[in-house]
Amino acid sequence: MSLPHRVRFNYEDFLLFPEDGKRHEIIDGDHFMTPAPNTKHQRVSGSLFNALTNFLKIRKSGEAFAAPYDVVLSDEDIVEPDLLFISAARATIITDKNIQGPPDLVVEILSAGTRKTDEVIKRKLYERYGVREYWIVDPELEGIKIYRLTDQGYVRAAELAREANDSLPTPLLPGFQVPLAEIFA
Repeated sequence: MSLPHRVRFNYEDFLLFPEDGKRHEIIDGDHFMTPAPNTKHQRVSGSLFNALTNFLKIRKSGEAFAAPYDVVLSDEDIVEPDLLFISAARATIITDKNIQGPPDLVVEILSAGTRKTDEVIKRKLYERYGVREYWIVDPELEGIKIYRLTDQGYVRAAELAREANDSLPTPLLPGFQVPLAEIFA
């Protein structure tokens, strides 16, 4: 008895997905689709994006982008992170259409239907492709988990909480520091 043939999607298939307000991604050839984010998600995303872009305007150390924006890691791994940062040193991966390769920093903001995908599947994907830092932002718990790439893979470098009056730093952007109270305002 043979196993059923698994359909594997690629970048050509990705380009054919409808522009329907949903997020379409391909991870390991599998199609993932999530609904448009809610208001709280969008507010947190906007706050973080503003903090990053305001910092980058002064420092000119790279560029930040917000979804929807395709990140092509391979022909069978195309994602649309909520936010991402590309350092000036790696600006060549920015094309007119998308990002071709792993960003320095990826930020995913959890929604009810994305928790497992963001915390397990995408964490492993970003680790495999060498994303140097991965933030998982939880708008409901008002916290952020920070994973940093080491020779052994990702390690959880920090778990920050608004209630603890924590601020968000990153060695990727020396001097960047934003209080979680501002992110989750």
